[in-house]
Amino acid sequence: MKFTKPSWVIHNDSSGKSDQPPKRLSIFSVHVHPDGSRIATGGLDAKIRIWSTKPILNSISEQSNRPPKSLCTLTMHTGPVLCVRWAHSGRWLASGSDDEIVMIWDLDPTARGKVWGSDEVNVEGWKPLKRLPGHESDVTDLAWSPEDRYLASVGLDSQVLIWSGYTLERIRRIDQHHGFVKGVCWDPVGEFLATQSDDRSVKIWRTTDWELEAEVRKPFEDSPGSTFFRRLSWSPDGAHITASNATNNKGFVFIAAVIARNSWTSEISLVGHENTVEVAAYNPHIFLRNPAAPVATSNICSVVALGADDRSVSIWQTKSARPIIVAKEVFERQIMDLSWSWDGLTLYAVSSDGTLAAFGFDPEELEGIAPHSVQQQYLQKFGFSLPPIPEGWSHTNLQIPSSGQRMTPPPSPNRSSHQPHGLNGFGTPSTSTGHEVVNTLIAKRNTKRRAQQKFLGPLGGPKSPTTHANSPSYHHSFSSTHPLSHLVTAGITSSLNPEISGSLHSLDCRPSDRISPDMVTEVPIDSFNVTGTKRKLSVLDVPEDRPTKARTLGGDRNKDTTLNIVKEIPSVLSQRTDIPWSSQAERKDIFSAPPTLTYFSLKVKDTGDDILECKNAESGDQTEISYVSGKTVCWLDYLPSPAVVLAATSDFCAAGMVDGTLNVYSPTGRRLMPTLTLDGTASFLSGAKSALVAITSSGVLYSWDVRKMSANFAPVSVRPLLSSPNASAHGTTATITTLVARPNGSPILSTTSGVTYSYDNGLRTFVKLSEPWWAEGSDAWSSRPRNSNTQQFVVASIESAISERLPPPPGTAQRPQWWTSALTLGHLESKLHAARVLDCSAEYKQTLLVYAKKIADEGFRNKAEELIKELFGPIYWRPGMVKENVWNPMLLGHWKRDLLKEVLQVFARSKTLAKLGMDWQDLLKKASASDD
Repeated sequence: MKFTKPSWVIHNDSSGKSDQPPKRLSIFSVHVHPDGSRIATGGLDAKIRIWSTKPILNSISEQSNRPPKSLCTLTMHTGPVLCVRWAHSGRWLASGSDDEIVMIWDLDPTARGKVWGSDEVNVEGWKPLKRLPGHESDVTDLAWSPEDRYLASVGLDSQVLIWSGYTLERIRRIDQHHGFVKGVCWDPVGEFLATQSDDRSVKIWRTTDWELEAEVRKPFEDSPGSTFFRRLSWSPDGAHITASNATNNKGFVFIAAVIARNSWTSEISLVGHENTVEVAAYNPHIFLRNPAAPVATSNICSVVALGADDRSVSIWQTKSARPIIVAKEVFERQIMDLSWSWDGLTLYAVSSDGTLAAFGFDPEELEGIAPHSVQQQYLQKFGFSLPPIPEGWSHTNLQIPSSGQRMTPPPSPNRSSHQPHGLNGFGTPSTSTGHEVVNTLIAKRNTKRRAQQKFLGPLGGPKSPTTHANSPSYHHSFSSTHPLSHLVTAGITSSLNPEISGSLHSLDCRPSDRISPDMVTEVPIDSFNVTGTKRKLSVLDVPEDRPTKARTLGGDRNKDTTLNIVKEIPSVLSQRTDIPWSSQAERKDIFSAPPTLTYFSLKVKDTGDDILECKNAESGDQTEISYVSGKTVCWLDYLPSPAVVLAATSDFCAAGMVDGTLNVYSPTGRRLMPTLTLDGTASFLSGAKSALVAITSSGVLYSWDVRKMSANFAPVSVRPLLSSPNASAHGTTATITTLVARPNGSPILSTTSGVTYSYDNGLRTFVKLSEPWWAEGSDAWSSRPRNSNTQQFVVASIESAISERLPPPPGTAQRPQWWTSALTLGHLESKLHAARVLDCSAEYKQTLLVYAKKIADEGFRNKAEELIKELFGPIYWRPGMVKENVWNPMLLGHWKRDLLKEVLQVFARSKTLAKLGMDWQDLLKKASASDD
């Protein structure tokens, strides 16, 4: 199982001050799009946010921000968004809120751009298709029925509202609950609807007449009424309902109750959570107990996930009495919602602490998973058939027009304010059977022609008939343009070369994780591919004279597969007459320039197998720089001077030239910065994310932020590092061996003396990151890194590299009494400063806790008090307070008082500083209480 918890998935308080870090607000709901490409979340900020799933599941995509993490922010609700649910077709998104409104959202290609009133940018646009009023209090849960025939909404007004999934008209109101209704789900067969309420009951309703089929009360008689939700779920085989917030033993044991179909009794309980179960969610696939055996009731089981107020998530398989996975304390507060991806291999969970977690599984871990076709075949055994779909209103049965035929979109589902007699309060004719009746709208064709607009195909509605302006049937004219017809977007054409997301694979024929690796700004939606599968371009999409593939500079040729002969080009520097230095002596080089080779290349960081190539002509008057992905040249450029060093990340590519210039390109070959002229040839060049650092042959260190087009600090000479007494303590002249860039622009310079340096822009001087001295006696020195993640634990990696170059230790020498304690504390303090300079948040926290334990073990009370006061800050400080001194409440992304909380736990467990730790814990609790 793979677990990830992306910190960038956040609903934040926009009312906070700009100098304060964003405050996380509760996330109440999450739902995965049927094609798995995106998720929607609803939160306390009254917003719906749509996120790409690939950056959540793929670390390379997350680092490169391709596709973008945040796709869209929807802001039409005026209260917290308590529920978001995608339609099974993937075309619409439904949301319910505290503002008593259900909103239906539709893709809008014209709505991209900056979000009004904020700095956020919508990569894709979703517009409100229809506003569904009707509830008299908060809307707590929503559910689409199979085939999107109906939409059910429930709320704190104790009502259940049924809406047509095609016309979006209300067709039924059920008001037989006597408490807040907090959960709703549909029978996958389509025969029943289940709702759960604070009246301590689960009610089953027939979809044929919307009357009560059964009421289940026994496992809910002692259930608490304090939960946000009672979200229940129906198994994909139709056999069971798993309901949340049930109890055993008169309310002392918290369980999820499994209700059997037809008997409507609860004889099975899922026991183990230490607090109320808030939500249940079934995996959309059925599972076979024995994959080799035929599909039969005795060979079928299901997988269900539970989220509880004890901050844990458990996953159960109905063939086993114990959960297959229990993830404890995943969040800091209770779980609010769970959602499985359509392929059944990813589970998303959200919490009121404002975070989201994703659990990814391999098919081997969820043994016996079956494709959706098996489920559809199995459900036929129930023998229930739904009423026929109203003609012309299917979400899925779409036809492609013949060549040259223009499509007429279906009429808008908007309802006329003038209703004929005989309609009930829900906009449909009153009937005793409860069947859906569709109002046919007489529409007037819109004669205005929109520039550059064409339709790919119908979206299930009938062709809108025309009528005279004085038609007596309706006094208001309707637009003939259905919102679902606006589907001609770049997102459709850009999905022609999809790839399956790297970590999780679909078992069904439905496309999954189709995100083009070259797509930077858009994520295609499979449900808007009108044939339901990948389709080729037709004459309706691309004119005959338009190339089907976007041109790139150098893209019309493949990578040269012939063996590149690497030769050194001698004396290129002396042959150049346009070099800005007057003589070799004037430059006073302390580093030799790298050799000029006819060919060399560099692998681009965080992009897979992409490489940056350089080909220098032997004459020295022509150089080719090219970016190659696989066997394709993505772009190239020609330069007048030979290149000697390269640096490349997912954000930029850079080439250092013999004549002392530096050229910086974007991933598509655009020049991101003007040609930089340095004081010498770049001898070292390194990049990390958007940071680029260089050291020239004359010993000058540069650091830039390519994205901001600015320098991180003024150029500074590295000569002090090479001429200091420490550098030549062993009788040899020290020199720099490697240069590594950090994402914050800090350089890491390794020297032959074993000392590693960086430059602290705040102190305006070089600082030591680590040195062999600490290995002489520090207990915290380790010859091998304790964590394999070298990107997060950089200082530990540096120490490991130093240890490899250290000579064997001499015989045991006589040391002073406090030798080990002094070196250990000094080493840890130095490591804390190094982690701060290099912006290593995780390593700083780990080292701080080790340092606190060492202080506690030694019983150094003065050091402990000083550390506590440094992290606690002024006693009177509160979040949002204007800083009157230099104390900053944040450190490397951590709240200092949050770090202090963990440090005090270390002190409180020690023998010598227990009272000090507990006293400060009490003070910290009081300060936190006053903050709240």
